Amino acid sequence: MNEVIPSRKRPRSIDFLIRMFREKPLGAASMVVIFLLILVAVFAESLSPYPYDEVHMFDRLQAPSTTYFMGTDQLGRDFMSRIIFGARLTLLIGLSATAVNIVAAFLVGGTTGFLGGKFDLVVQRFVDAWIAFPGLILLLTIMSIVGTGLAQIILVLGISGGISGSRVLRGAVINIKGNDYFLAAQALGSPSVTTLMRHVLPNVMPIVIVSFSITIGGVMLTEASISFLGFGLAREIPTWGGLLSKEGRAFMEQAPWMALWPGLCLSVVIYSLNMWGDAMRDLLDPRLRGG
Repeated sequence: MNEVIPSRKRPRSIDFLIRMFREKPLGAASMVVIFLLILVAVFAESLSPYPYDEVHMFDRLQAPSTTYFMGTDQLGRDFMSRIIFGARLTLLIGLSATAVNIVAAFLVGGTTGFLGGKFDLVVQRFVDAWIAFPGLILLLTIMSIVGTGLAQIILVLGISGGISGSRVLRGAVINIKGNDYFLAAQALGSPSVTTLMRHVLPNVMPIVIVSFSITIGGVMLTEASISFLGFGLAREIPTWGGLLSKEGRAFMEQAPWMALWPGLCLSVVIYSLNMWGDAMRDLLDPRLRGG
């Protein structure tokens, strides 16, 4: 008798990637751009033709050529190398600050939506007051108090963005509290922490994943904004926003490529992150699968 070999089901991740390329080609192309950005950030030392801080005074403000593909800055440093190392720092700040953002949003919005009552009322009035302030002015004020540095930028961007975006998770948690499985868990006397971790957190994870993919682009743009205004990292450390602010703003008429390349990189990456986030939302949210 012939043996019947059971067919192996493909992993869900493979099915998800197939759906992404089939149904959301723009999101798939954006995902490829993000993957290339990660590779550039990880292998920055191998990809950069020169050290990012190596000075060649005789090659100051050289236009793009076969020797310097993206030209040089006012000190003769290879601009392509600075863009590559800037990708690493920009991505690090974007990922870290977005992770802090999601944790802060869940701590503020998730707990208040879960507990409700006067605690929810008091915290939400604080959130209302926080949102009422102009975001950029609030960030610059906090940065002037805590000082400039990598850890300070990550924490300030993450916590401030998490407070502002906490209402999305709060609304999702309040919606879950009306479902039968949540009411059944409460009726059976399930502890609050157990109910929160077992019934609430798994059901808001699709929203968390989509929020992460959408928020990271905004975080990178905000970091570029505060770096452009002089509240970012030190001058010798390259980030895309810092390159626009320090070298690009001062020499953009004499050497336009110094403003063109970091601005173009920011535009392409943030557009790709937004398109990828939209595609993730459409594929993960069951309410949008029929659209």
